Amino acid sequence: MKFKFWGVRGSIPAPSPKTVKYGGNTTCIEIRTAANDLLILDAGTGIHALAQTLLGQNPLVAHILITHTHWDHIQGLPFFLPLFNPNNQVHIYGGLDPVTQQGIERALTVQLQYSYFPISEAQLKARTHYHTLRPGETVSIGSANVTPIVLSHPVLNFGYRVDDSDGTALFFTGDYEIPRNPYRSNEPDYAATQQFIDDKFQEVLAAMRDVDALIVDSSYTSAEYEHKIGWGHGTYGSAMELARQAGARKLFFTHHEPTRSDDELEAIFQSELSANVLGFEVYLAREGDEYGLD
Repeated sequence: MKFKFWGVRGSIPAPSPKTVKYGGNTTCIEIRTAANDLLILDAGTGIHALAQTLLGQNPLVAHILITHTHWDHIQGLPFFLPLFNPNNQVHIYGGLDPVTQQGIERALTVQLQYSYFPISEAQLKARTHYHTLRPGETVSIGSANVTPIVLSHPVLNFGYRVDDSDGTALFFTGDYEIPRNPYRSNEPDYAATQQFIDDKFQEVLAAMRDVDALIVDSSYTSAEYEHKIGWGHGTYGSAMELARQAGARKLFFTHHEPTRSDDELEAIFQSELSANVLGFEVYLAREGDEYGLD
């Protein structure tokens, strides 16, 4: 398996001379399996640049796995140009929204309404297939097995584990904040709530166990996080702890805070690494970087 970052920013695109090195596009990751199946994790603005590289492939079969439907993870979907070629097949995967009780097809339908976009859904020529996934149920996509798991965020959010036939594995969290117990230890609901949080955390660790690449929402420093509890995002420290407990071989920090410059990213990265003794490799996700797993 190999994968490539096409968008690594969180919340909103951040094009700037100060973000040129790591990139300003929002979340999108291309995966190529051992059999060269195309899987795409999220459809942030980075998917537009990815689409340019795919135009020469005709016909094309693409599988887009949406972690959740916040704008920064679906904004690029209408700009995925293979959707306009009748020879192509595009499969879009996601969860069942517990509020609307609708599947992932709702995201594209809403985006392509008259008020928001000049092209209607009827003008998409590719054969588009929608797949509603259930937490914990593995689906086969080409030579890979993909397993979604619900992760804590202020909307239904899937993390995805991708196991390839060559024996390599990757996990991507989408946006993820490790839950905190809202009760004090002396309050009646504390123990039951903590047990639920602990059980869920073990489930998350099991899904990440022994992956070759763990790609984690690492938006904040620990100091910043204290002012942003409940926003649904993680820290550099929580990402490293996840990698340590899961036994991951490589850790990638992503969902970079949009106001963070390249220099600031690197300064934080060096500070975090110098303060921790790690048994795995650590990287700052950067647009255009490609990695092979073996």
